[in-house]
Amino acid sequence: MTAGRPPGLVLERSLLESGASLVIGCDEVGRGAIAGPLGVGVAVLDPERKRIPPGLRDSKLLPEPVREALAPKVRAWSAASAVGLASNAEIDERGLTACLGLAGGRALVALAAAGVPLAGAVVVLDGNWDYLTPGLVALGVAVLPRVVTRIKADRDCASVSAASVLAKVHRDGLLIERHETHPVYGWRRNKGYASRDHYAAIREHGPCDWHRTTWLHAVPGEAAEADADDPRP
Repeated sequence: MTAGRPPGLVLERSLLESGASLVIGCDEVGRGAIAGPLGVGVAVLDPERKRIPPGLRDSKLLPEPVREALAPKVRAWSAASAVGLASNAEIDERGLTACLGLAGGRALVALAAAGVPLAGAVVVLDGNWDYLTPGLVALGVAVLPRVVTRIKADRDCASVSAASVLAKVHRDGLLIERHETHPVYGWRRNKGYASRDHYAAIREHGPCDWHRTTWLHAVPGEAAEADADDPRP
């Protein structure tokens, strides 16, 4: 598996030159899982730290050991960072779209609580739609950053790649910890994503309190999904 070409800071620098007070990369992980929370990572670009951590890529392009080794370097490179979560129960109750905004809003609220000013900031969000603004409004945040969406930003923009790695490592760690409580589901390997073994365990033992039960209305006999460490976001 190739790690692909490295991300850069072209978009982030252009935003700063256009008047943004700071730039925040943002990316989600766990959207396609059938167990565990959804996570949204944010990483504040520090323009004084010009050297991007060597090996930084979108988390989906990196093997698990590489991601884990990169995470502390990414945190040190970022001016500030956070990961917001929406639980499997919230996903069942509110739906995925609302929970993307909820998790992303929680991550940005955590930055604000740590002293990062959101006024005048620009968030670079991977994808083609802004789920962050509705989430922030729902959380009652009065000062909203500008959100710029960019397809493949997790691949091309270093701040978003950083957010992707931090979110992926954080969420994976939660599933690995929970594996000790529910080892039959194989979360140490599949990280809550659909796999043949995961579905087989659900058929044999039933779902547990970390499964997204509204996503399990039809558990297939033979799942064709890859394990999370192939890897997936």
